[in-house]
Amino acid sequence: MLKRRTVKLKSPREIEAMRKAGALASQTLTAVGDIIRAGMTTEDINTFVHDHTLSQGAVPAPLNYRGFPKSVCTSINEVVCHGIPEDRALLDGDIINVDVTHIYEGFHGDTSATFYVGSPSKEAILVTETSRRCLDLAIATVRPGARLGDIGAAIQDFAEAQQLGVVRDFVGHGIGQEFHEEPQVKHYGRAGRGERLKAGMIFTIEPMINLGTWEIEVLEDEWTAVTRDGQLSAQFEHTLLVTPDGVDVLTARERVLANSEIYPDYWKAGTAGSD
Repeated sequence: MLKRRTVKLKSPREIEAMRKAGALASQTLTAVGDIIRAGMTTEDINTFVHDHTLSQGAVPAPLNYRGFPKSVCTSINEVVCHGIPEDRALLDGDIINVDVTHIYEGFHGDTSATFYVGSPSKEAILVTETSRRCLDLAIATVRPGARLGDIGAAIQDFAEAQQLGVVRDFVGHGIGQEFHEEPQVKHYGRAGRGERLKAGMIFTIEPMINLGTWEIEVLEDEWTAVTRDGQLSAQFEHTLLVTPDGVDVLTARERVLANSEIYPDYWKAGTAGSD
C-alpha cells in the first residue's frame, strides 16, 4: 500500500519566513504590472523578474527547477501555464499570465496574475475576470474545519455558471521549504469532501480557467500547456495561510495591480460582459 504523504503544519518561525518570501514575490509581480506593454518580449519579462528578484536578496525558484530554463513562467492567450519566456513580442489585445516564485532564506513565495496588453476583447475580459473572481471565492472558503473540496467547488460552480472550463490537470499545492508539498488543492470538486483544513497549513490556490474546454495539451518542450481547442486561458494565484480564525493571504499586494485590476466593477449586477 502506498504511504500517504502528510501535510506539514508550519511553526510560527516558518510562518514568518513564508510571510517574508510571499511579500517579496508580491512586490516583484506588482513591478511586472508596471512594465507590461505591447512590443516587449516574454524574454524581457524574464530578465526583469530575474534582476528584480536578485535585487531583493531572493532567488527565482523556477530557474532550473526540474529543468525549467527560465526565472519566470509567461503564458500568453491559449497557453494555460508553464510558458517558457522567449523572443515572442506582446501584441495589443493579448492576455498574459506571469507566474512568480521566490526563494528567500530557504522558503518559497508563489503568486501569479493575468495582465491585459492594450485593448482586450470581451472574451479576454470574461475569462480573466472569471479566473480572478474564482480565486477570490475560493479564498473566502478557507478556514479551519473547512475541506479541500469546498475550495474546488467554489471555483467550479462559478466558472461553469459562466460556461467556462476549469483545468483539471494542474492543481494548487502545499508550499514551504519545498516548492511543491502536500496537500494538492484541486480547482474542482464537491463541497464537504476532502481533507479538513487546519491552522498552520500553507498552500496555493491557482485556478486556470479556459474560455472553452477544460482539456489541455503539453507541447514538445514538455512544459508549455495549452488549451486543446486553442481558446483563451487565464489564471490567478496566491499563497495562503490557514489561521486559527480564517485565512491570511501571504502574497497580498500593497497596491492595485497595473494592467490587470482595471475592471473592478465587472461582476457587479448588470455589468458583466459589457464593453
